Amino acid sequence: MIDRPQPYVESARLPVPAGLGRGFVLASVFVCAACGLVYELELVAVASSLVGDSVTQASVVLSVMVFAMGVGSLLAKRLRCHAAAGFGYVEALLALVGGGSAMALYASFAWLGGTRVMLVITSFTIGALIGAEMPLLMTLIQRIREQDPGGALADLFAADYVGALVGGLTFPFLLLPLAGELTAGLLTGVVNAVAGGVVVQWLFRHDLRERARWRLLAANSCVLLLLLAGTAFVGPFERAARQAVYGDEVRVAVHTAHQELVLTGGATRAQWPAAGELRLFQDGRLALRGRQAHAVHRQLVRPAVVGGPRARVLILGGGDGLALREVLRYRDVREVTVVERDPGVVRLARRDPGLRALNRGALDDPRVRLVHADAFDWLRDRVRGDAVPFDVMVSALPGPGPGGAAGPRLYSQEFYGLAARALADEGRFALRAGPRRERHDFWTVYATLRAAGLRPCPYAGERGFLLAEHARPAPPTCLHGGRTNLPPSTLMHPRYQ
Repeated sequence: MIDRPQPYVESARLPVPAGLGRGFVLASVFVCAACGLVYELELVAVASSLVGDSVTQASVVLSVMVFAMGVGSLLAKRLRCHAAAGFGYVEALLALVGGGSAMALYASFAWLGGTRVMLVITSFTIGALIGAEMPLLMTLIQRIREQDPGGALADLFAADYVGALVGGLTFPFLLLPLAGELTAGLLTGVVNAVAGGVVVQWLFRHDLRERARWRLLAANSCVLLLLLAGTAFVGPFERAARQAVYGDEVRVAVHTAHQELVLTGGATRAQWPAAGELRLFQDGRLALRGRQAHAVHRQLVRPAVVGGPRARVLILGGGDGLALREVLRYRDVREVTVVERDPGVVRLARRDPGLRALNRGALDDPRVRLVHADAFDWLRDRVRGDAVPFDVMVSALPGPGPGGAAGPRLYSQEFYGLAARALADEGRFALRAGPRRERHDFWTVYATLRAAGLRPCPYAGERGFLLAEHARPAPPTCLHGGRTNLPPSTLMHPRYQ
């Protein structure tokens, strides 16, 4: 269907010269584009932290929003006759939906048991409203000074893309660290509502009838009040949502630069029957259970440590200190390097009485050297130099899979190749490959280790641990395939099965 040619549009009566008015419109495009990208990134961040699998969440958000932008652009054609009022209402609704989208996802996850439907609905709504902006802005800027449509579109898109750049950089480096996901979204909505309201209520006020202007002012005011009130209730809302997810036993909840840490249950064993067993959640995933903590980490660590030399040990992850405690049980361990990306985990493990009782203050042992860095980057920088190799390496990172918090590159051939280069000739590498019932993940890690020049040996039964050594031409002595200095009778002991 082809639109009929539009009649000549009378120039708008502006309170400022046309050039300055055009600059104000382009500035609003810049601000609105920045806010729109913040909404998009916020949806991806919140959905990834609640569900995991950031690739899937980003794909859903991006594809739905881009499709909805096309739908919004088509729907906006009907509003071009009332471009100023239409733009005002679109921005008010966008500020409300976008600013509250993070809280809506949290509420859906906590009380409705899932986020996928809410994620699609909010992504589509935000995308449709963003798509409706450009046709309306094109009409408004032509009303200020009619010009070649190609030139006007170039100016609008330039302001839009630069604003998107600023919004994309502001969210991770400023808004998220200083305000958190929920407050950042609400404050972005406030900025969005103010930017859209100023353009319409001041610059194009002569385009609105008195009654329409007051209605639009009332709508903007309600949106601003709701968003500002939301910032005051973020704390109680988060506490209520955590209790809905984790129960009434939430004892500690902190946001670090990398994740959300939640501790539930009693701080001591004596409190567990009444207060519940101590549990540590990282971004909603169970990372530690008090009753199983020692057995699990003993099964992971001991085969690697008792199988040969152990003077120098490297632990990847393990900021909770549980794997470290098992390593330090052996007096001939002279030096242990712990590479933990998140300082917040180490801080919590040192200060919380429950975690400190489990790790017995291992993080304060003089033999321990703490490094706060990404494991992949740290290993890559280390193997470039002439560093002394490690006798034992233990990966205390979470298991692989779409929802794994460690990231796919920490289970890649490149990563295992770096680990092999940092491992001594007689060294052992213990790691978690995921539960044996997840056969695809487990055997993928197994095959990736072999491709990286290591010879893996499964142990600990269903827990899915692997003990890897440098591959050698000698025949394997491990009953499961692979070679290890640890006797097969030890690996087959029920403790490791």
